[in-house]
Amino acid sequence: MLNGNKIKKNNFISQKNRVHAIDGLRGFSLFGILIANLLIFQYGLFGKDYIEIFELNLLDQSVYAFTKIAFEASFMPIFTFLFGYSFMIMRDNLAKNELRIKWHLFRRSVILIGFGMLHATYLWEGDILFVYGLMGICLLVFVNRHPKTILIWTCLLFGLIGTINLPFFEEGDLFDSHTVETYINETTDVYENGSYAAIQDYRNNADDPVTDFLSKSNAGIAAIFMMPLLIAPMFLLGMYAAKEEWLQRPKETERTYKIGASICLLLGVLLKTYGYFSKIEGLFHIGGMVLSLGYICLSGVLYANIRHSVLLRSFESVGKLSLTNYIVQSIICTTIFYGYGLGLFSKLGMINAFLLGIVIFCIQTLMSHYYVKTFRYGPLEKLLRIGTYLSVNGKTKRQKQYIKDSKTS
Repeated sequence: MLNGNKIKKNNFISQKNRVHAIDGLRGFSLFGILIANLLIFQYGLFGKDYIEIFELNLLDQSVYAFTKIAFEASFMPIFTFLFGYSFMIMRDNLAKNELRIKWHLFRRSVILIGFGMLHATYLWEGDILFVYGLMGICLLVFVNRHPKTILIWTCLLFGLIGTINLPFFEEGDLFDSHTVETYINETTDVYENGSYAAIQDYRNNADDPVTDFLSKSNAGIAAIFMMPLLIAPMFLLGMYAAKEEWLQRPKETERTYKIGASICLLLGVLLKTYGYFSKIEGLFHIGGMVLSLGYICLSGVLYANIRHSVLLRSFESVGKLSLTNYIVQSIICTTIFYGYGLGLFSKLGMINAFLLGIVIFCIQTLMSHYYVKTFRYGPLEKLLRIGTYLSVNGKTKRQKQYIKDSKTS
């Protein structure tokens, strides 16, 4: 993290104008995403859901269950919510600067698609940036809509997700157990012992059970097109929340946050716990989304009462460099677990991996804290701004004109 604009006193948009709750919640979500992703880094996209193959001891099994219930499927929706929230903040800033709103947002989404393709092709298969970029393009139609319209569509899509999950409200498995076990054993061998070239080739070309299932199922094509709809409701909820300024006024809405946190945290944990132990996937994923809303409300309560705490400021530092820190997590973890690095794939165990996640995040927090004291943007954030604004220094024309006027006055 050695690039970015150095902070100057005459910046057009002062650091004081940032919404601290957004940065803090984004940093918090990155911690949860890291802990959840460590399941994939260590056991693979399929292995994480068939953990019995790896024969964990009782302590590791307990940590695994805790990670699944408290983290998996509950922190990525927060990141999606914030993506929609920031989408609308950027829209408002573009409008104030009298810039073409949809064209700038479209360019930003295309760049995210590019980042995602590079990330998934050359580093790690668990990428989210590609899908976020696609959603950014698809949902451009909502950027100028009335909040009520966005809320209606949000509710409709949440209802659609519930309907989609109904077939999964029963115990069972979509895939043949022998096929899955064979694939997981093959993946473990390649990721644990393979070179970078071998792992990249396997990641991009091997047929996994999902690919095989979709190619043989009449619902395969429909499933591919339905995937973006699974994150669209949280994206739209974030857009609606931005229009209503949910995170800008935590003290004024503290009571609402407390009620939301109390209901959603309890209900989310109950749904996920029952879904996990009963192996009811639909219930587990709906519970994950409910729990994510509980976490968002909980952050609102914290910012209404202890907004200047060291803990929240630490999360904010990471959140300001969210794109860079997200990619750095992939670089660190693939180096630790894959054969071209330390080769610890499937060897570390759950408790050690959980502690590793805390250590990695603490290091990122420390580095981000000192980085943002000198630079305003992370290296990848800077590249994103350069491409979005077609400006070498990543600033809008209005920003550049303001700084020029400030220097000559």
